Amino acid sequence: MAKTLQDTRIQLQRGEVTSERLVAEALASASSAEGQGDKVFIKVYEEQAMVQAKAIDQVRKSGVELHPLCGIPISIKDLFDVAGEITLSGSIVRKKSVPANSDAHIVTKLRAAGAILIGRTNMTEFAFSGLGINPHYGTPLNPWDRKTGRIPGGSSSGAAISVTDNMAAAAIGTDTGGSVRIPSALCGLTGFKPTAARVSKEGAFPLSTTLDSIGPLANSVSCCSLLDQTMRGAAVNVLLDKPLDGLTLAIPKTIVLDDMDRTVAKRFENVVTRLSESGVRIVEHPCSILSQIPLANSKGGFAAVEAFHTLRDLLEQDESNFDPRVAVRVRRGAEMLGVEYLELLDATINIRKEADEITRNYDALIMPTVPTVAPILDHLEKSDTAYHEANLLMLRNCSFGNFLNRCAISLPIHQSGEAPVGLMVMGNTGEDEKLLEVANGIEKVVLKV
Repeated sequence: MAKTLQDTRIQLQRGEVTSERLVAEALASASSAEGQGDKVFIKVYEEQAMVQAKAIDQVRKSGVELHPLCGIPISIKDLFDVAGEITLSGSIVRKKSVPANSDAHIVTKLRAAGAILIGRTNMTEFAFSGLGINPHYGTPLNPWDRKTGRIPGGSSSGAAISVTDNMAAAAIGTDTGGSVRIPSALCGLTGFKPTAARVSKEGAFPLSTTLDSIGPLANSVSCCSLLDQTMRGAAVNVLLDKPLDGLTLAIPKTIVLDDMDRTVAKRFENVVTRLSESGVRIVEHPCSILSQIPLANSKGGFAAVEAFHTLRDLLEQDESNFDPRVAVRVRRGAEMLGVEYLELLDATINIRKEADEITRNYDALIMPTVPTVAPILDHLEKSDTAYHEANLLMLRNCSFGNFLNRCAISLPIHQSGEAPVGLMVMGNTGEDEKLLEVANGIEKVVLKV
């Protein structure tokens, strides 16, 4: 297992490593001509990060008790405001926008904890795709099978690769339809999507005000918990784990198991077997309510209409400088009538209510995060049809959680050297603490698979 934030904290406390060294190594990886850094970051805070690291090292020598994240390099997605900077959101059409007056809420909280912001990470333009492809700044390649060249997943593409390639110890992304969980699954990381209202979205450029959430990509469940606590400004507590003996996990049988490739199917089956052998009660449930979600979203859903509301003026002024594959999805939001938006709101309330009735007796739902391993980038860049088909498939399972306003986490379940595969564990709305504890217990079994 890759090094966790707690591992790094202990090394810092023992003097086995310094913050200056951590930052220097992260920056070296980001600037390496042989690496992915030029496609991972839209901006790197080289000078700021080194100054902060040296100052923190001096404070640590004095014996002052520091926050667990203090002195550790963290990357942030390029849609969080940083005072004095333009928030591009992976675009070029916002280059003439007004710089932010203040830091985003999560940036303020990370700074207060002493986390060192290493840079702003690349992303799908305006976060509107699950593939992570960006024609303006390039697309960082998946760490697996890099010679072939596979997508990192999106929209938090640079966030994932910043962690896998040791440019940051962890990353902060957003998740509107899977944008934290998809790249985590495809790149072998742990990605946590909280209940939407759990972390303040103040200062984050919106895609869908209804569906957006903010979450971490890291190397373990405990890392995600620590980052979640920090971004909320909550007290830092050690994450417990739910004993597996006595847990009841449900596998939905509607849609989420369709179109799995052999690699994902095999890994998912192995994990289910191991969990059952560890005392978990596994229940298969039809969850037919899930089939109503695509019908409710048939006019484009919340993301299209709410993105169009935000981006309409930019589209009118400068559509030629949009990623055309993003523009066409945003344009679809113009087609939704007011009455259709109200019907979507009504359907959402009813579907969420019925889903809550189904899942209230289970500790969590489990399913593949995405049904296939990472597709080849070149194929998707060359074909609009392949792009849109792959995008729908990548987003499918994860987007159910956003529609239902659930908390969910993706755990890596592949063996070292194999194609990364993610297990999604989905909790009930607002039960984020319980989900993290359940996932923490599951992680111990997953590591043995």
